[in-house]
Amino acid sequence: MWLRIPARDLPADIAEEPALLVHYSRFDRLDVTFLYADGTRERESVRNGDFAGHWRIGGQLEFAPPVRTAPLQDIVLHFTRLASQDMLRLRLTGRDEAASRTTTLALWVGGALTLLLIGTLYNAVLAVSLRRQFPLWQAAWSGGMLLWGTVWSQAHLMLVPGLAGAFSAQLCSALACLAITCATFSAITSIGSHDVPRLVRRTVLTLATLCSLFGLPVSFIRTGPVDLLAAIIGVLLMLTMLSVGGCLAFAWRKGSPEARNFATAWIFPIILLSTADFVGSSTLFRGGGPQLMVIFAAAWQTLWLAAAASRTHARLRQEHAAARRAEAQARELARRDPLTSLRNRRGFIEMIEPILAEVTHGREVAALLLLDIDFFKHINDTYGHDTGDDVLVALARTLAARENARCIAARLGGEEFALLLSGPAALRAAMIAEDLRRAMAAARPGDPDAGGTVLPPVPGLAMTVSIGVCPAIPGEVFRDLYRKADAALYRAKHEGRDRVVLAAPGNDAPRDLGQLEPVPN
Repeated sequence: MWLRIPARDLPADIAEEPALLVHYSRFDRLDVTFLYADGTRERESVRNGDFAGHWRIGGQLEFAPPVRTAPLQDIVLHFTRLASQDMLRLRLTGRDEAASRTTTLALWVGGALTLLLIGTLYNAVLAVSLRRQFPLWQAAWSGGMLLWGTVWSQAHLMLVPGLAGAFSAQLCSALACLAITCATFSAITSIGSHDVPRLVRRTVLTLATLCSLFGLPVSFIRTGPVDLLAAIIGVLLMLTMLSVGGCLAFAWRKGSPEARNFATAWIFPIILLSTADFVGSSTLFRGGGPQLMVIFAAAWQTLWLAAAASRTHARLRQEHAAARRAEAQARELARRDPLTSLRNRRGFIEMIEPILAEVTHGREVAALLLLDIDFFKHINDTYGHDTGDDVLVALARTLAARENARCIAARLGGEEFALLLSGPAALRAAMIAEDLRRAMAAARPGDPDAGGTVLPPVPGLAMTVSIGVCPAIPGEVFRDLYRKADAALYRAKHEGRDRVVLAAPGNDAPRDLGQLEPVPN
């Protein structure tokens, strides 16, 4: 195709130092000839794979005629194997204006591509963190848009100048189809299966897949009805976009927050992308056209959805943490006695098993104290069960006041309580037991005992405890340790109550320690 541009009628500010900007590169070769009034001809040429120094950021080729004394008369362009004359865009401007356009476009494109790169990396990390499909598809979409913007703007020619020309333009179309497919999958997979019927989801995803299956080979066609095929692809893309929009609107009405986020952030850049590469448009945004709008819209959409996904992820993490805390609290409550708040038998055994394992390996010493309230049935029968519960709570508070990492307390059932002592406390187990016995025996209604507890304010009420003590030996499990401590407790009950009896290690016959002096804990 030949084109002749009369230059004699150009405005004075352009005619002095004109620059020709070409915004289409689907051709094999372009020869630009500048004709001067004195008959002189100056020719500049570019071809597929070699744009020399004529390419500019923003998808433009710039040709500037040499300055001569004779005025410029005509500019003649000869395109070899031009794919489509309808998509060709030319602009004549002043050389200073062309330089300003190129610099501005380079800054805009660089900023938009940087935002897309950030969005791609962030969505990829988010996909790994959330282990969900839609951020992965979103990362693929933003990555495709990053490549599309890089190739369209010709920034890739700084690294691979041999890709200049028709192949890069065709690659842009292919990347546009792939990006729309990824964006569709991202939008549809983000919507819950209960928000959109399964058949509708499959239909939209099939349309998106056809966009790539049909668009990829068509993008690399150089001859034939290119305009017609481009129009067909455009229609297919628009059908896909309308279908996705319908799904988003339907899910939005059903209250889907994901649909709301995608509808507000996604539709605009996708509509631009689906039309910008296949429909001719005027030179906008200092030569960048709608393609520059697409890059910025895609960057904004990517960051918007990444922020929305981050908020959702943070909310889910908070909910998950709250659920875990509730679960841990429920597990803890299941291991606690509801009346006294001490550990029950199950919770007590779980806590002391690691300590007994350390005893088995010779790295720890431990001793078990079993406490039983004397004449507890008499207390219930005489003062009532409410008072009996108050007595249980009073003893539990006394034990809880002494509880620490080396002293684990529990209510094993009824009026029977337990303490497991480890470390230095285990070596003083009998003395600690005697201290507890005396503290409880000295407690009176309304008076604080040694542990800071108060017995129920019932006249005549007194409480004593019998205690069996058994040091743990290596290889001993709780069942064996409990059996020997229980035998010592039974001996204390049989010999008159209100006393401490120690079961010697390896010997079931307990010893009476009722006369030991108490040692403060």
